[in-house]
Amino acid sequence: MIAETICSAVSSAGLGIAAITAYRKRFLAATRIAAYSLVPVALVMTGVVQWLADKAFSPAAWVGVGLLGLSWVLFMTTRMVERRAGVGSRKERRAANKAAQRDAVAPAASAPSLGSSAAPAAQPKAGKAKKPAADPADDFSDVEAILKKHGI
Repeated sequence: MIAETICSAVSSAGLGIAAITAYRKRFLAATRIAAYSLVPVALVMTGVVQWLADKAFSPAAWVGVGLLGLSWVLFMTTRMVERRAGVGSRKERRAANKAAQRDAVAPAASAPSLGSSAAPAAQPKAGKAKKPAADPADDFSDVEAILKKHGI
C-alpha cells in the first residue's frame, strides 16, 4: 500500500515538472519527462511493484539468491584452480589442436609447388636427349606469368 502511494506521488511530481517545462516552450523535454513520470504508475497498475514487494520479503526468494551466489563462487573457484594447476588450459588445448591439424594433412600435400619435387610432373622419355639445366632467369617465369595474369 505504501509503495503504491510513493509511486503515485513520484508520478504526480514528474507530471508537474513536465507541465512547467512545457510552459517554458520546451515541448520535447516536457514530453520526455511526462513519459518517465508515467512509468511508476504503470508498474503499480501492472502488479510489478506488488510482485517485487512479495519477493523482497520472501525467505524462499533470498535462499534462491544465496544459492545462485554460491554456485557462482564454486564455478569461479574451479576456474581459478584449473588455471593455476595448468590442467586443460586454453594454451594447451590450442597446442594440441594445432598438432592434430598438422598430422591430419598428408606430408606431400604441403610441399610447395614451385620448388623442386621428388617426382617432376613431366618426365622426358628415355629415348630423347635431356635438356640442359635451366638458367636462374627462367626460375621466375611462372611467377612472372602469375603477375601478368593479375595485371601487375
